[in-house]
Amino acid sequence: MVRVMMKTNLWVGIALLPVLLSGCGAAHPQTLQTPAHPKEKPAPPTPLAEQKAQVGDDNTWDPAWDKIVEDALPANLLSSNKVAKDLRPFCPQFRTMSEADKRAYWAYFFQALAGAEAGLRSTADVRHTEPEVAVKDQVTHRMVRSEGLLQLTYEDANRYGCEFDWSRDKELPEHDPEKTILQPRSNLVCGVRILSTQLIDQRKPLLSKSSYWSVLRPQFPGYQEFLKQMANVPAACGRPQLRNSKPETSKPTPSRHADNSASATR
Repeated sequence: MVRVMMKTNLWVGIALLPVLLSGCGAAHPQTLQTPAHPKEKPAPPTPLAEQKAQVGDDNTWDPAWDKIVEDALPANLLSSNKVAKDLRPFCPQFRTMSEADKRAYWAYFFQALAGAEAGLRSTADVRHTEPEVAVKDQVTHRMVRSEGLLQLTYEDANRYGCEFDWSRDKELPEHDPEKTILQPRSNLVCGVRILSTQLIDQRKPLLSKSSYWSVLRPQFPGYQEFLKQMANVPAACGRPQLRNSKPETSKPTPSRHADNSASATR
């Protein structure tokens, strides 16, 4: 009789086990849930991307790259009042926009930057021959060459912790898309780090004589091309308040990088 009761109790315990476990989960829901990533939105195409689509040019911005930029953004590029002030000419409503809209704005910004710098060509590269900018890259020990969507250099791996591997890339052809510096992910993530350093760490304005990118220097000719590419900012930004700046006629002192240690102009 005792043996029968023990067997019965055992089966009852087994039957109740799922119920007990589900009850424990309900009592501690925080152990089963993880915060969801903020919803991301695609960025609109820049005028250059629209142009390329019309003529069937596939060497253009891939919408999948929006997500690379949006995922790489540090919190301070989304929440800083200083950043919102810097962006006012291009995105007047940035401060009050949703996080998803802010991420979409930055994806568009880097698309416009890539358009002005490299014509949206991920394997573009430029070696400058002007004496004032033809300096030696301290990583490659060759004349500095700007490469990829954002026209970066191997020295940026040391300055900003970018994932460029010269020891691997030097064995590959110049425009090989397998080169780490030409891969859109590593190039764009590096660009986000550079911009964050300029705006947050160094407290410099977005448009500055010492901006890493010459197209973000209002007195340089390349700035006009950047303005053209900023014409299609996301609707949530409101109407841009862009003003053209007259390019300098005299030759300015070049400063390619934010830390002024190398430079190039376009």
